[in-house]
Amino acid sequence: MAKDTPRPVIVWFRDDLRLSDHPALHEAAASGGPVICIYVFDEHSPQLRPPQARPLGGASRWWLAQSLRALSAELEQRGAQLILRRGPAAAVVGELARQVDAGAVHWNEIETAPDRAIADDLAEALSMSGIDHHRHRGDLLAAPAAIRGKEGRGMRVFTPFWRRALSLGDPPKPLPAPTALRATPDLASDDLATWQLEPTAPDWAGGLRENWTPGERAAQDGLTAFLDGLPGYAEGRDRPDRCATSRLSPHLRFGEISPRQVWYAARFAAAKRPAIAADVDKFLSELGWREFCRHLLHDHPDLAERNLQASFDAFPWTTNDAALHAWQRGRTGYPIVDAGMRELWQSGVMHNRVRMVVASFLVKHLLIDWRLGEQWFWDTLVDADPGSNPGNWQWVAGSGADAAPYFRVFNPILQGEKFDPAGDYVRRWVPEIAALPDKFIHQPWTATPLELAAAGVTLGGNYPAPIVDHKVGRERALAAYAELRQS
Repeated sequence: MAKDTPRPVIVWFRDDLRLSDHPALHEAAASGGPVICIYVFDEHSPQLRPPQARPLGGASRWWLAQSLRALSAELEQRGAQLILRRGPAAAVVGELARQVDAGAVHWNEIETAPDRAIADDLAEALSMSGIDHHRHRGDLLAAPAAIRGKEGRGMRVFTPFWRRALSLGDPPKPLPAPTALRATPDLASDDLATWQLEPTAPDWAGGLRENWTPGERAAQDGLTAFLDGLPGYAEGRDRPDRCATSRLSPHLRFGEISPRQVWYAARFAAAKRPAIAADVDKFLSELGWREFCRHLLHDHPDLAERNLQASFDAFPWTTNDAALHAWQRGRTGYPIVDAGMRELWQSGVMHNRVRMVVASFLVKHLLIDWRLGEQWFWDTLVDADPGSNPGNWQWVAGSGADAAPYFRVFNPILQGEKFDPAGDYVRRWVPEIAALPDKFIHQPWTATPLELAAAGVTLGGNYPAPIVDHKVGRERALAAYAELRQS
């Protein structure tokens, strides 16, 4: 390479599959040198083994494939190539840096133990090779070190955590996407199809394709549309029969949009329309809950495996494969639970209120270990986040941070009647009982045989009878929790 030719600069993409508000890409583009963009599909680094990490679930793998295609197209429009490689990330990126005689390598930090460990390995290897490296913030609104409780520990209650986060002031403003990138000679890149991220035999992703458009542009469009329709969010977000939630969670999960972008867009909307300020505050607190769970994961890398409250290690979970399977397939006999589980299976997401109901049903009505539910969600959610998913499950079980009290057992009948009063959500996802009158839609077993027959419903036939009586399940759960407290 001629001395007057700038050395190329590498940007290592991770869970930040976007061009705007990408600090690493921004700095690399500003260097004036050719920019090499690489994504490494890493299932080989020892740091990614359980319990600290695990391979992506099936739905997340599908999303990743679409997101990488979208990112590649956006980079091509700016003159750059997205290089795809597979293997241990530190070794792969380090080898590429030596191969092209890189002037520097940039990446955005991910505040989880395995991701930091891999980045540390890369930093060490680059230093030994005399190659500069630069680590940037871009995953969170605030670094975990900025929000500590007494004795320097992470905070385990959301309200003081979020109050502390808000006291830090606004995060840094989002950065613009580069308009053009200096090209480099084409480098060898894997064929995405060889990674086998998408299902083929059978192809079960039809519902995902129907419901989602992954990628940065879709994320930005979704945020704009959501904020335009934000009035009433604070109340409407609990209604699964309405389209009142942001649907940004998978875009945030894969970094197609950053928390800072969401923050500033929401604040701008509130400044422009003061009447929606309360809705914006509620929405941002949900973004704060994501932040809270990510901070928990930073301090507790085994969040998906170990009870945060050690007393729950003695909880008397039961083994009931038939009940677990019925729950997974949406065949519990409780329509709001079944609707949620079928929505998950077909679309890769579930409404936030219903997630709490179905999780409570599994761990309290059925006394099945929360980890089995968390593992099912990990495989079937397109937004399966390593912090939020186990954090939310532990919250419902009562074993986690800021946990729901043990005696809070969601009544699936009342939850359905309150948040899906006309049964629209249930009728969409459980069509075999759609013809039932509203008063029976959340408890079909209370209808008379004549009323069931008129609606074409056969309990125990085309729709199951309840696999557990609500009162019996609740009392059994309370007894188990009481036993745990006494011991």
